[in-house]
Amino acid sequence: MMTPASVHEGRAEEIYVARQAVLDRVYQAHPERFSKGLPQPPKLPEAAWTNRPKKEIPACCC
Repeated sequence: MMTPASVHEGRAEEIYVARQAVLDRVYQAHPERFSKGLPQPPKLPEAAWTNRPKKEIPACCC
């Protein structure tokens, strides 16, 4: 799970890659502990809004 701050600040992808690297190392060291194969970190969250910004309205050309 990602914190809202890490998603907002654009660090979610970096954290996901780092978590996967740790899981890869653990799996290689002890594959017998993982009956379902190589573990994956939770999927990256999608955007969630309290008040979604309105789509940008083009300026009047008057």
